[in-house]
Amino acid sequence: MQSLYEILMLILGVARFFIFAHFIMSWLISFQVLNVRQPLVAQIWYGLNRLLEPIYAPIRRILPNMGGLDLSPIVALLGVYALEIILRNNIALFV
Repeated sequence: MQSLYEILMLILGVARFFIFAHFIMSWLISFQVLNVRQPLVAQIWYGLNRLLEPIYAPIRRILPNMGGLDLSPIVALLGVYALEIILRNNIALFV
């Protein structure tokens, strides 16, 4: 059962990395440091969008419209941290 805990923590760590990468990339694209017309940048950007949109879409439906400011990555990141805290506090169930 310890391995199940470690696998869940690994998945949450990977999700956190993807959310951070998407967040940073969105800023770099909006400030025109990265160009989506470049094939590698476009592949990474659209891949991250397709991967994270199922997580962001329900959050966007709940959050009010902020006039172009998307807070769904922050809420998703808080959710990942909350899940990590819950798993750490209940590690006795996995031992």
